[in-house]
Formats: sequence, C-alpha cells, structure tokens
Amino acid sequence: MSAIRLVDTREMEREEWLAHRRCGIGGSDAAAIAGLNPWRSPIQVYMEKAGEIPAEELASEAAYWGTRLEDLVAREFTRRTGIRAHRCNAILQHPDHPFMIANIDRRIVGSDEGPGILECKTASAYARDDWADDRVPPCYLIQVQHYLAVTGYSYGYTAVLLGGREFRYARIDRDEELISHLIEIEEGFWQRVESRNPPPFDGSEASSELLKRMYPEADPELTVDLPAEASLLLTEYEVAKAEEKAAGERAEAAANRIKALMGEASLGHIDDRVVSWKSVASSRFDSKAFQAAHPDLHAQFTRLSSYRRFSISGAKEWR
Repeated sequence: MSAIRLVDTREMEREEWLAHRRCGIGGSDAAAIAGLNPWRSPIQVYMEKAGEIPAEELASEAAYWGTRLEDLVAREFTRRTGIRAHRCNAILQHPDHPFMIANIDRRIVGSDEGPGILECKTASAYARDDWADDRVPPCYLIQVQHYLAVTGYSYGYTAVLLGGREFRYARIDRDEELISHLIEIEEGFWQRVESRNPPPFDGSEASSELLKRMYPEADPELTVDLPAEASLLLTEYEVAKAEEKAAGERAEAAANRIKALMGEASLGHIDDRVVSWKSVASSRFDSKAFQAAHPDLHAQFTRLSSYRRFSISGAKEWR
C-alpha cells in the first residue's frame, strides 16, 4: 500500500493549502479528535472542517518559530543519526480511506528499512520531562501513527529542540492495533462532518477557549428558552460541583491533620515522601490603599476588561 499524492504543495499559497486541509483529517486533527491535543478540541476540528470557523493560523510565537526552525531540526537529526530526510512537498491521501490525509515534515530516504517519516518539533524547556527517556508526547505519537497509516510506512521518528538548547529524537514503530482504532474514530468523526452532526463540547480548555472566541460578548437584551437536554446538563453540572466541593473539603481535612502532626516543623518525612509546611514571606500590592491615596494615578493605569460569568440560580443542593 502506498499513499496517493493528492496535491503538490511547492507553489501553493497558504490559503489554498488550508482549503485542501479542510477536505480531510490530518495528523494534528487526529490527536485532537482522539482527545489528546491540549490545544484543540474535537468540536473545534469539526467546525473548521465544516467551514463554520476559519482554520487555525500560525498565531503564536511558538508556532511561528516551530515552522521557521523545522529545517534546522531536520538537518540536526541527519547530522546526529546519519539518516537522510527530504521534504515531501505534497498532501498525501490514504488509498482506502480518502478522509485521511497527511502533510508530513520529512520523508526518510536511503534506509535499508525503506522510507519512513520524520516529524520536527520545537518545545519549551519546561516540556523536557515529556520527552525524557525516549518518550514522545501522546499528541505527537498519534500524529506519527496517523501518518504511518496514510503512507503505509513501518516506522518514523520525532526530533525536538527543547528550549533552543537541547536536542532529542525518538523512533516510533508502526502500531497496527492503534492505527486500526484511529481509522475507526476518524471515520466516525468524518461521518459527523459530512452529515453536519457536530460532536458535543467537552470539558477541555480548548473547548472553553473556543466558546470564548465564538461568543465573546453577551447580548443584554436576549433571553432564550433552553431545550430539554439542558435540564440533564444542569443536574450533571451541579452534582459535579458538589463532588468537587466535597473532595476539596476532604483534602483540606487531611492536610490539616498532617499539619497538626507536624506542629512547628518545616519538613516531615514518611516512607519516600517529604511534606513541606514552611513559612513564606511575600509582599502584596494594596490596590485599594493606592486608589485612596492616588486616585488619578489609579485611574490612569486601570484598564477595563470584559468577560462572561457563568452561574446558575435556584441550584439544587446535592450531597
């Protein structure tokens, strides 16, 4: 099996490239659909594919530099491993599942094992532990397995530059069981896109940010009658909040009992764990006192911000 070369990207404008991406599920889409992309949610991918919101642009500094440094990471991978990797310059398509597409960073060539995939990444130094001991973050693991599914290749590599000063790479072998599961969930998702049946919003930060972007301002004159399903969702929300409160109280009670055992001690040891209850001094800016003493300066440096507050009146008590 080999992938179909769907379209050449060498002379393609970005807008055209984004339009082609809307016609299928790519590697980063796959991770989001599987719930393993911390920056995108399934509903966001759906709305992009359905044309309801624009496809994501390279908005952040991190994304910008990730693209700019891709060639450097690829060349360093070859320098350290001796494995050659070339640009593919095409959007690829699975021969049996046309909704699966791939825009791989590099194709490994000249190996006795045959062709493979190289994905080039950059990440903050704070992400070092995510890449330790040849580990690969789940979202990138899913991305590579999706590309292996599309291309039919048996292996791939990820290479990452951490904090601009630490280079790591890891091999990823084809996992037929995982690929089978990916194809199943991607097929189900694409059926939703074609039938215009969106997945529900989930509890991820990505979903919350999408809602803020879609509905940034409330209409003070607008009131709606919620559908019947909202009653079940309200109950689910109230029960979850009650459980959260109860869990918080249990955690606080346990912490207080440990503090009582420690007394004036700063550190406590048990088994291989260390408990810290140290005195910490901090200084805080007294905004109210500053406003009273310097009202003009306070007004000069005060900026109005707006957000939407979610609350429920008449909430039930759940115990």
